[in-house]
Amino acid sequence: MKRSIKIAVVGCSGRGKGMMGLIAEMADVEVIGVCDLYPDRVKAAQELFVKANRSEPKGYTDYRRMIDDGVKQGLEAVFCPSSWQSHVEICLYAMEAGLYVATEVGGAYSVQACWDLVRTSERTGMPCMLLENCCYGREEMAILNMVKKGLFGELVHAEGGYCHDLRHEIDNGKENRHYRLANFKHRNGELYPTHDLGPIAKYLDVNRGNRLLTLTSMASKAVGLRAWARANRPEGDELRDYAFNEGDVVTTMIKCARGETIVLTHDCSLHRPYSRRNMLQGTKGIWMEDKHSISIEGLTKLRKGHWDPDCWQDLNDFWKKYDHPLWKKFQASGVKGGHGGMDFLVLRAFFEAVQKRTQTPIDVYDTAVWMAITPLSEESIAMGSMPVPIPDFTNGKWIDPRPYVKGTYCLEEICRPGALE
Repeated sequence: MKRSIKIAVVGCSGRGKGMMGLIAEMADVEVIGVCDLYPDRVKAAQELFVKANRSEPKGYTDYRRMIDDGVKQGLEAVFCPSSWQSHVEICLYAMEAGLYVATEVGGAYSVQACWDLVRTSERTGMPCMLLENCCYGREEMAILNMVKKGLFGELVHAEGGYCHDLRHEIDNGKENRHYRLANFKHRNGELYPTHDLGPIAKYLDVNRGNRLLTLTSMASKAVGLRAWARANRPEGDELRDYAFNEGDVVTTMIKCARGETIVLTHDCSLHRPYSRRNMLQGTKGIWMEDKHSISIEGLTKLRKGHWDPDCWQDLNDFWKKYDHPLWKKFQASGVKGGHGGMDFLVLRAFFEAVQKRTQTPIDVYDTAVWMAITPLSEESIAMGSMPVPIPDFTNGKWIDPRPYVKGTYCLEEICRPGALE
């Protein structure tokens, strides 16, 4: 049993409740406070822990008061699955209080906010981790393993996306008290970049020997949400004729210091099956997530005794040899949690860093540059898709790769995992 830690949670809506359900099963994590702007959500979160036979956390509607009270009771960390707009201010307050902090994913609202995260973390010495669960997806981690073993050769190009039909969720944002509606009404950019960029950044050594240099974004017309509203909302409803600002498809191109290119796609307001559009290409191989397929020079299927460069092979054929050691252990012990298990893994990555008082595997520099893509893409689109520079949040530290914590949840190299809870 690892030492027990005390945490507090800010944000008790759907995502928050789902993650708290996982935390309630972790004997070494005690939630001493839960906070939300809406009292009914706070009450539901408290009841969740009682039903799980855990101590009932104290409820709050002001996160500052919860953090101040918690510090007096031995609080060590704050988990923030609240609305996008509140992530940075909560993270800053938690670090100023001497606490570890983890925030759910979502883009920032300004580049300045990302600099605030970095400078506060550096000054206080407190880690700030973006809980990018896709970095711990089984397929993404297998590809990371292959990258580190050199199967792809020298990496050249990567693609990813958040392509998810969210019309019902967005258009019903007022009824569901969901923040996405306001963002789609008033913003136009790559609103949700980290599911795709997070794993790609780890493949490409971003912030450790490489960095993101510039981006260019372009947005399509915005017609999907209004069409959905006209088909599903009653006459006289304001959304039936609302001119949404967010383009239905936003495409962002990024250039890296080592010369690699990245393409990100945000596509949430049209009918479509779910996809993260992952693709990675190097001098010796290519992987496409939508095909669940891979082609590695000299390794994929032979035709008439010779390697066939036009032959795709099912990634399942590579699991036995290249499944990430963490996932081998996870499969053997029993996969837990949502999104195929990666929610559990990213939470454990954060909690075990808190327990050991080490740096988190996704650090504040990763957090800042991944979140900054949103306001930078908005700026590019507003200027007619002009290129914009991406700040170096490491202030030059990327040139000489910084030390990192080796261990079960490391994303910089492949380490043998310890026991999973």
